[in-house]
Amino acid sequence: MVVEDDEEVARAVARKLGSDGHEVELSSDPQPIIARLEADLADWDVVILDVGLPGMSGLEVLQHFREAGSLSSVIMLTGDSTARTAAECMKAGAFYYLTKPFEAFQLSSMVLSAARYARLRRQLGTQSAAADSMLVGQSAPMRRLRDALERLAEQDVSILIQGESGTGKELVARSLHDRGPRRKSRFVALNCGAIPESLIDSELFGHIRGAFTGATTDRPGVFVEADGGTLFLDEIGDMPLPVQARLLRVLQEGEVRPVGGSGVRKVDVRVVAATNVELGAAVEQGKFRQDLYYRLNVVVLRVPPLRERLDDLSLLAAHFLKKHGGATPPSFSSEALEMLVDYSWPGNVRELENAVLHAIALRRGQEIGPESLPTSINGRARGINGNGHGNGHSITGDDELGASLTEAKRRAASDFERRYLRKVMEKARGSVSEAARLSGLDRTNFRRLLQRHGLDPQTFKA
Repeated sequence: MVVEDDEEVARAVARKLGSDGHEVELSSDPQPIIARLEADLADWDVVILDVGLPGMSGLEVLQHFREAGSLSSVIMLTGDSTARTAAECMKAGAFYYLTKPFEAFQLSSMVLSAARYARLRRQLGTQSAAADSMLVGQSAPMRRLRDALERLAEQDVSILIQGESGTGKELVARSLHDRGPRRKSRFVALNCGAIPESLIDSELFGHIRGAFTGATTDRPGVFVEADGGTLFLDEIGDMPLPVQARLLRVLQEGEVRPVGGSGVRKVDVRVVAATNVELGAAVEQGKFRQDLYYRLNVVVLRVPPLRERLDDLSLLAAHFLKKHGGATPPSFSSEALEMLVDYSWPGNVRELENAVLHAIALRRGQEIGPESLPTSINGRARGINGNGHGNGHSITGDDELGASLTEAKRRAASDFERRYLRKVMEKARGSVSEAARLSGLDRTNFRRLLQRHGLDPQTFKA
């Protein structure tokens, strides 16, 4: 909602936000806005509110939003650049303020941040803490993944899940099980990379008493445990080659022979495997059996890393706050949320959950500020300029020695990303669609990267 009595400014704001893909309403009169607030019909994510409105100041309208308990993020527009006006806006509860005239990319970036903050606050009120079986997110990659899960759940085919560590591959496998015909039977998970080679046969296929030193009782193994259900083999690429051969036989014959045993047992198991390495390359290098690869690789599901779906971050953060925050979970301040969005998340969703746990433990009230975040995240503030965008800073000389290795690498990566974006925008002559195509990203994520680095597409127009 844009509340602005200057018709020219209102139209310009609406055009820019419309081109960014937002739905925009316009009003020059604050009274209908207040009426909708009182009728509980004000469901906007972001409200852009002029300070100097006719008949009632924007600050008074903002007060109505706060008294109504609105979860909308309010951005104030002001022609007064003095610190006093800015302080009044922020003290009254504004998300932030923009001083006229402002650049189009500043408006885009501010609205995106404000929308994320509003979404986080709303999700804290609606998200179920017991949603571990649900794949949280509304980004395009997650919608595609959920669509694929719906189609594949009822089909009893082998599935290979690819994704970086911490992206939630087991969550995807469990979702397949829970939605499919085997959901009334067991879901059993085994991390192949965490088991010593000497014990993995026993874990997979079981053993009989006395089969080896320490085998004091019979053990069924995960294939028998998962009989009738789903067996999730995580980090399958770490499985030793001799074990791969025995696994292939079980998949082909549908029967297991326990270590030290002479008999076999029939099993009916759906196997879902996962890996964070490229198995095709491992086959070429002789580290993974080609026949097993083809057996597992009937359908491939890719779980996107968190950096490719940052639009979901506020939803995920709200989910973890609700899950771990107790009866009255805290919320993130807008500054802390922006730091979360600006971080690269090498550990993906698992790292985000750990960061939320860290922040909950160290918070000083019901709002989590930047100081409560892990240092790997709030340390980025040293490499970010005042408006929250990377400033293209590169580390040289004494500055490099003053930063940790992790921070130095992160700054260098940000500097490279900014230079890459500039070059690809120059090559595309300012076309965001063409630049997104060249970079292999979807348009929404590419535009978000431009906004993060403060790059205006108009400056690259031929």
